[in-house]
Amino acid sequence: MRLLRIYPSLDICVATVILLVMGLSSPGAAEIISLDSGNIDDVLNNAGVALVNFYADWCRFSQMLHPIFEEASNIVREEFPDTKQVVFARVDCDKHSDIAQRYRITKYPTLKLFRNGMMMKREYRGQRSVTAIADFIRQQQVDPVKEIKSLEEVNTVDRSKRNIIGYFEAKDSDNYRTFEKVANILRDDCTFLAAFGEVSDTERISGDNVIYKPVGESVPDMVYLGSLTNFDLTYAWTQDKCVPLVREITFENGEELTEEGIPFLILFHVKEDTNSLEKFQQEVARQLISEKGSINFLHADCEKFRHPLLHIQKTPLDCPVIAIDSFRHMYVFPSFKDISIPGKLRQFVLDLHSGRLHREFHHGPDPTDSTPGREETGGEVASSPPESSFQKLAPSETRYTILRRDRDEL
Repeated sequence: MRLLRIYPSLDICVATVILLVMGLSSPGAAEIISLDSGNIDDVLNNAGVALVNFYADWCRFSQMLHPIFEEASNIVREEFPDTKQVVFARVDCDKHSDIAQRYRITKYPTLKLFRNGMMMKREYRGQRSVTAIADFIRQQQVDPVKEIKSLEEVNTVDRSKRNIIGYFEAKDSDNYRTFEKVANILRDDCTFLAAFGEVSDTERISGDNVIYKPVGESVPDMVYLGSLTNFDLTYAWTQDKCVPLVREITFENGEELTEEGIPFLILFHVKEDTNSLEKFQQEVARQLISEKGSINFLHADCEKFRHPLLHIQKTPLDCPVIAIDSFRHMYVFPSFKDISIPGKLRQFVLDLHSGRLHREFHHGPDPTDSTPGREETGGEVASSPPESSFQKLAPSETRYTILRRDRDEL
């Protein structure tokens, strides 16, 4: 069976089916801003929402998207005439390779969404049609903050989701504008609610107030103690609460996570096995919090990821299993029970960053580590996969990643 390649290189145009809208009218005078190193920051920083088409002229899929993108821009401009509220822009990645590299563009065309200059994690992957793109922008204009009319509503919020609740004296205030800006950026990660005026009086004893209600009925609320006029502080605190330290990886979000550009530390576990997940979360927080930003902490369903497990000589019966996916190789942590050994999991990650895991993957353990004490200082690399596994791969394929799977599994 053929395998679906998830990570195309820069010299390959994305092989996706572009669905054309029947009966397209002439695009007319489309307001598409061409971005370069001289204007990109100014344009994006002053746009409430910007949809940017990263393209290459030689790519026929890029060529097919141009009239669709322009027509969608015309439709959106009629509904949102404020040129700073919504911006459609494009980048010629051949002419501006520095910009393509800055935003980790690895396929053409790529549509990225920006809010006030900040690139959103989730790129646009919907249908490449005028209607779908216009609808996507309309959705981005929907207010992400639900107004609370009575404090009783707070008691009925869905505690299976992460909730950020703000209590403000007035909606027309700097504090609320910061809150609303943060909510727009993190709308996919948290539920945002706000109460104003008399409704919020009892919660504003010392001024405007923002709290976080974590998942779980018995988990206590957390209060934001920073300045609400400081966007960076407010955003950092809210992001920390809305985006869990250990996230679940699925085949649906795997490419998005990969686009963040950092390796994966993954716990493969049976879905019902919450104990190993809790233990993994605790040890990541205890040993690896300083590594946040250099590696993604993830967990995956063993049953759904049978094929990636096969590449590291494992099956769901072996779970829980911890592994690192460096996007070139996968390395296996010696034993899940070793997670409790102080510093063991941290050393495993440090061995990735130092190159030790990669070196040992190809050349075996370092001579100085061939001692009984070796297991206390570093991770064990995965043994080479069966030859038949590699025979299924294209000759030019060098990456060895979690997201490989048979086309039949799509």
